[in-house]
Order: sequence, then C-alpha cells, then structure tokens
Amino acid sequence: MRDSRMIFALVTLFACLAAPALAADDGGFKAIFDSQDLKGWDGNPDFWRVEDGAITGQTTDEKPTRGNTFIIWRDGASVDDFELKLEYRIVGGNSGIQYRSFEVPGEKWVVGGYQADIDSGDRFSGILYGERDRGVLAERGQKTTIGDDHKPRVTGSVGDSAEIQSKIAKEGWNAYHVIARGNKLVHKLNGVTTVEVTDDDAKGRRRSGILAFQLHAGPPMKVQFKDVRLKRLPVEGARKVVFVAGHRSHGFGSHDHSAGCKLLARQLEASGLGLVTSVYYPDWPSDPTALDNANAVVVYSDGGGGHPIANHVDEVAPLAKKGLGVGFIHYAVEVEKGKVGDAFLEWTGGYFERKRSVNPHWTPEKSVTVAKDHPIARGVRPYSVNDEWYFFMRFRPNMEGVTPIFSAVAGPDTMTRPDGDHSGNPDVRASVARGDLQHLLWARERPDGGRGFGFTGGHVHWNWGHPDHRKLVTNAIAWIAGVEVPAGGVSGGPVTVEDLLRDHDEERPRDFKPEAVQRQLEAWSKASAGS
Repeated sequence: MRDSRMIFALVTLFACLAAPALAADDGGFKAIFDSQDLKGWDGNPDFWRVEDGAITGQTTDEKPTRGNTFIIWRDGASVDDFELKLEYRIVGGNSGIQYRSFEVPGEKWVVGGYQADIDSGDRFSGILYGERDRGVLAERGQKTTIGDDHKPRVTGSVGDSAEIQSKIAKEGWNAYHVIARGNKLVHKLNGVTTVEVTDDDAKGRRRSGILAFQLHAGPPMKVQFKDVRLKRLPVEGARKVVFVAGHRSHGFGSHDHSAGCKLLARQLEASGLGLVTSVYYPDWPSDPTALDNANAVVVYSDGGGGHPIANHVDEVAPLAKKGLGVGFIHYAVEVEKGKVGDAFLEWTGGYFERKRSVNPHWTPEKSVTVAKDHPIARGVRPYSVNDEWYFFMRFRPNMEGVTPIFSAVAGPDTMTRPDGDHSGNPDVRASVARGDLQHLLWARERPDGGRGFGFTGGHVHWNWGHPDHRKLVTNAIAWIAGVEVPAGGVSGGPVTVEDLLRDHDEERPRDFKPEAVQRQLEAWSKASAGS
C-alpha cells in the first residue's frame, strides 16, 4: 500500500508538470467549485469529499458502491448551452461528467443522460455515452449524427483513437473541455477533440439538465476534479427564462413558489415556442452563471425587505440595460421604497408600495378588462378567481410607458380592514369609492429595448389550473423573453390535478381533498368551453 501511494504521488507530480496550464483569464468562464468544500454540490458523503483542492470520489474494498453514484451540482439548476472546463485525474475504474442530465426518479444520487466519459484504461476517455439512456453515442475519434431511431451514425472522423489516448496522462491530471451548443456536442481532452456529435433525435435528445460527476461501481477507484469552470452560451434557436422561486412561506397551496415556477416552466417548454427554462430554489441563485445567458428573469417569492432581489439590484441593472426581461409575481411585486423601488419602476413600471398599496383577498368580478391590443392579452378572456389580488400600485408618474393589461374595479368588500401598512389608507379608499380600475397585471417596454411586467395574483396555487389565469402569466413571461406571442396565446396544454400537485415544498395535509381541486378544474373548463 505504501509503495502504491508513493507511485501515485510521483505520477501526480510529473503529470502536473506536463499537463496544460489553465489560462488565468479564460474568457467568461466562472468557477463553480471553490476548492475548499462541497458547498453547492450534493453526493453521498461516504464516497465524496474535498482533497487537495479537488472534488474527490473514492471507493475501497471495505466501502464499495453498489451502483454508479454521482455528485450533483445543486447550485446550478440546469445547464443548457455552455462550455465546461476542468481538470481530472483517475486511478482505477471509470467515471464521467454528466451534463444536460436527469435524476432517476426514486433513486438518490443516481443520474442519467449525456456523459463525457473518463476511463483509467485505454478505450473510453473522451467518448460520449448515454448513461441510463441510449448507450454509446460516439466512440473516441468519431463524428456521429443521432437519428430518430436513437442510434448514432458515423459521419466522419476527428482523429485516431489510439493517438488521442497517447496524449492522456495515465493517473495524472488531464484537461477536459465539454461544449454543448444546441444539438451539437463536442468533447476535448488536453486540447484535442475526441468526439463531435449532432443529436437529431427529437425525442431522445435533451436541451438542458443537471451537471454531475460519476463514481462507478466495481473495483476500488479514485477520481478527482478541480478547476471546475463554466461559461454559459446564448441558447441556440431558443430564448431562456430563469425563474427565481422563493422559500417556503404560507403553507401548502399558498405562496407555493417552487411548485408554481416549475409548473409555469413546464408550460413554457411545452408551448413549442422555443423556450428553455431554469428554476432556482430557494431564493436568489448561488450559481454565479445563472443569468449569463438568460433572456428573462421571473421572480415568484415573498417580498418586502426580504425580497430575493434586494441585494442584487446592481447585478441585474446592467443586464436589464442590455435587454434582460424582468417579471415579478404576487408578493414579489412588493419592495422597499428607494433604490429597489426605483429599479422596479424602471424595469416593470410599478411595484407594491407599503402604506399605499393593499393586499385583500377578493374576486375581481366588476368591470374586469383585458387590454385588447397588447401581445400579453392574446387569447386571454376576462375571468374571475378568488385570490389575494394586490392593487393601488405605485406606478411611474402619469403611467409613462406603463400598459395596464388586466384590470378590475375593486368593490367595497376590499376595504373592510382598518388602515395599516398593507390594508388601507385614505388614498386607496377614495380610489375604490370612485370606482377606479385597479391594475392587476401591467407591462412596460423600456427605451433600452428590455421588457418587464408585474402580476399581483398568485397567492392561491390551485388558480394556476384556470386556463386564462395561467395563460395571462405565460404570455407575459414569453413576451418579456422576446418571444412572439401567438394569436391564441401561449399554451403548454391542459393542467391536471396531478400537475398541480407536483414539486411542492410543503407536505400535503392529511385532510387535503384533491377531488375538490378536480371539481374546480372541471368547472373552469366547462366555463371556458361555453364562452
């Protein structure tokens, strides 16, 4: 054992001297591992640790893994179009870099999808493998195209496999570079291209997914990853929406930020409009690359002084000036006056101002209006659902550049509470008494070309099952992302009770009755069909 450790140390020293140096300034790449601990990464602690400034996975005779196990980058909700650079070394066994991948349902730390393979032997390093997916998608040295039959077809060569292998340092550090742009996938080892793949398999390919590292089952092995850096690329042929889902808040079915964001994300991706999404939870992303290739960011969270964006205005502002769309749902429209409030006025045109705006639960039924000529209103009919509809926002002076999209007259039942920070004041009472329209969704197209919206509904999770309620918001999100909203609006298909019950961060109460939600969905569907 002592001799093997000495050999490993000597090999490592020589490999470090021979391995290609990583550039200090590497053109937009950002570190996603701090070399100190596994913060932001999630794997079985029996097998994963930090050693020598590297993510280290190891099995032994005494502690084997029964199946392939993975460490997952949790800080990054998903990767879509990107370049990844890192250094690895492996002693024994097999490993890999999972990208645009998926977690296997019901199994912890088990991942499937695209894999940039790593091998201590002579065959697999550099290939593209479909873990728990379609198998080998390109051998080393191959150019392949994958068709709808899920099988790769060799279309050319990028080099000789044996010659590429000769440039790999056995048991030493090697530089891996993975590029995923649209359906084009490229692997490079120590600067040498190992595969080029075009994935034309419409049903089998993946445009986005998680990033993870593999520790393979079998004989004892050790694999290490260091200098892990990611660069997001503009998403080819698509527009990207980043959701920021707030922490758990008001209990099951209320302020259900995680479930709501993921449902809206699925609707957008299923719309056929070329939208790619990432959902970060809870609160502001720790991923330093989160907004680097985003076309829009949508925040659905609690607000006020603890708003997720409050400490990130200086980060978002320059992106907004370059055209980043910005949207806020429900409590996320409320921020403090001053710097953050002024940013909201610029980005979206309005916000909930404490001691001015109010937050009653009510059903907009009187004079519900939907803007006729704005893309956000396409396919949306006037509708009524009970929600915590905030109103009497602080808008830009004279509504300059602000377009009301969904509005209603608030009845006297909204003013039954005494005056307070959120409940009432003389100005809002006078507005309600006059019968003023209260704007519940508004939009702004900024001089810099960027777009924004605010939507005050969203307290009640089950309301996302209402087709017009949901379409109003998916239209708004698509619009701020720069997508042409279809004449009938954005549709990802009907939403079922099962859809609404996915991804909650609160446990389902024992007395919860899904059949009541089903009856409501049926009533809304019937009303829509009859209108």
